Amino acid sequence: MQPLPPPPPYIPTHLKQTKPPLYQAVLPKQARNQQSSTPETLVNSNKFHTREQPILRRPRRTNPIVWFGAILCLLFSLLLIFFGITTLIIFVGVKPRNPVFDTPAATLSVIYFDSPEFLNGDITFLANFTNPNRKLSVRFEYLNIELYFSESLIATQVLQPFSQRPGEVRLIQVHLLSSLVYLPPNLALQLQKQEQRNRVVYNIKANFRVKVKLGVVHYSYSLHGNCEIEMTSPPNGALIKHSCRTKR
Repeated sequence: MQPLPPPPPYIPTHLKQTKPPLYQAVLPKQARNQQSSTPETLVNSNKFHTREQPILRRPRRTNPIVWFGAILCLLFSLLLIFFGITTLIIFVGVKPRNPVFDTPAATLSVIYFDSPEFLNGDITFLANFTNPNRKLSVRFEYLNIELYFSESLIATQVLQPFSQRPGEVRLIQVHLLSSLVYLPPNLALQLQKQEQRNRVVYNIKANFRVKVKLGVVHYSYSLHGNCEIEMTSPPNGALIKHSCRTKR
């Protein structure tokens, strides 16, 4: 009779390890964490794709009135550019010049004082208007002639409008009368002294508006003529010398 084998060693129950079933696969801890987080990751991924792909709306059709206004603005701009270039070419080719105002002749008939400060006078001069342009016609409008003695206005005259062809010269006789015109005492005394010395100095100022016509191109501007004339004493006062300039 053989002896019995010794009993197996005693192992506490809480130290015993249970083996997994044969059909259950053992996964590493990292794989289990990834498996547990897969649903949340898929949700976040779906949100990301949703933000990246916005919904495209169908573009609105432009109102026909807007198109019509844009076409009108374009045509107007093209017309402005065309006329601007045409005007520039014409001006460069023609080279317009300002008309000239001059006083080639004058006579002084009367200077006397009713009282020490009130002047009466009579002067006639020849106004010369010259159009120096060879290809441009001009028209003078709002012509106002003024007679001054040392910056004091003593007579004025308005002329009728007229036109001038290229290169034309026009002479107009202007008659200026002064009747009881007040002069400051110092100017009245100065005029009397000039009359006694047989040298009377007046200033003639002409203000007028000029219209220039070149084909379909029209433009206008203001001109100012200033002449200083020196004359002998009345009753037969004659022009001794004069200087004139015309500017815009």
